[in-house]
Amino acid sequence: MTETLIRNAHTILTMDDGGAELTGADILLRDGVIAQIGTGLHTTGEVIDAATCVVTPGLVNTHHHLYQTLTRAVPGGQDALLFGWLQTLYPIWARFGPDEMFTSAQIGLAELALSGCTLSSDHLYLYPNGARLEDTIHAAAEVGLRFHPTRGAMSIGESDGGLPPDALVERESAILEDCIRVIDAFHDPSEGSMVRVGVAPCSPFSVSRELMRDAALLARDKGVMLHTHLAENDEDIAYSEAQFGCRPGQYAEELGWTGDDVWHAHCVKLDGQEIDLFAKSKTGVAHCPCSNCRLGSGIAPVRAMRDAGVPVGLGVDGSASNDAGSLIGEARQTMLLQRVSLGADAMSAREALRIATRGGAEVLGRHDCGQIAVGKRADIALWDISGIESAGSWDVAALLLAGPTRVRHLLIEGRQIVRDGQIVSFDLTAAIAKQTRLAQRLIERV
Repeated sequence: MTETLIRNAHTILTMDDGGAELTGADILLRDGVIAQIGTGLHTTGEVIDAATCVVTPGLVNTHHHLYQTLTRAVPGGQDALLFGWLQTLYPIWARFGPDEMFTSAQIGLAELALSGCTLSSDHLYLYPNGARLEDTIHAAAEVGLRFHPTRGAMSIGESDGGLPPDALVERESAILEDCIRVIDAFHDPSEGSMVRVGVAPCSPFSVSRELMRDAALLARDKGVMLHTHLAENDEDIAYSEAQFGCRPGQYAEELGWTGDDVWHAHCVKLDGQEIDLFAKSKTGVAHCPCSNCRLGSGIAPVRAMRDAGVPVGLGVDGSASNDAGSLIGEARQTMLLQRVSLGADAMSAREALRIATRGGAEVLGRHDCGQIAVGKRADIALWDISGIESAGSWDVAALLLAGPTRVRHLLIEGRQIVRDGQIVSFDLTAAIAKQTRLAQRLIERV
């Protein structure tokens, strides 16, 4: 039996069903689970003094492309819209291999951890030069994050009218076979699982109608979730209407891509009918505000989605289109964008934090995570409010309105991943040095 006691927290934002906020309370973690919440608790294990900390559930990242941390701020893609940006980056990504995938995932997951994230999905949709999904799974195990990788794919190359170069697409039969392989090898559906695998054709403009339909059938046969990009910008809508004769939401519904086992990334351009469809079917959305701003895609109708009952979580998206990986930063941006488009009362800091925690966990089907309640997983973020960012703050809403933006401590399954603001689960300094060498090699080759 292993125990950790988080003692005398300044404030605990539980994100439980009642939205309780506790002051001066303790949290006892035992064998990866929250065992008790109260005052005057005791343990024979480690004690973490939280007197100057706001304590939240670990944040949940519902959309990422971890491999892209090797291609931040690439010239030629810095000022492009989505399709032009992709066409700039595809030839660079075609030079990746297993080493690039592993190291880039390490760096991206460590960056997330420092911003309070305990559970991250990932959408890996290209596999050049022998790269495989497990390159990222092994990286997540080393960093210590709870992980939901998705086996993405592209099957329509330039010669068939698609966007990606032919060298980055795969045969659809091989895609489905590899989906089965990685699900059988790595997917763990049990409560407290550290790895669950999803099926994720890249987008409606990079795979066929048949693959979208077959992927949905396969995922439901295997009992795993489905993920893709949808309605990301005006180009995306125009492509759907021209190629499929309908809007993206209707296309998704026709192919079996709605339901509580599906979540779509971006959804910036959903209209009212599509929002109602997603609400009725409990189809989830990964909102990626910083990436949407960076690529000029627009402001997603998050307020309308939330009011209708659409499950919404947050995503940092890939570090080639963000270019940072701060989940607490995404929560702040979510709040600000809804306010700038709809008014200062459109979204509170507390609601944005709930989307970043409980909301993301529910989108990923992880009802064992996302809240501080007895019996839930011991995924906890501690934010020290004694520093300059919070000096003079009157309310815990300062966590988004002011800061800090980096956790003091982070525990996942009760294990400490960040201690005193530093990653302790692996040698981050060595990984950064390797990432720098790999990026320089790519620059020289391109």
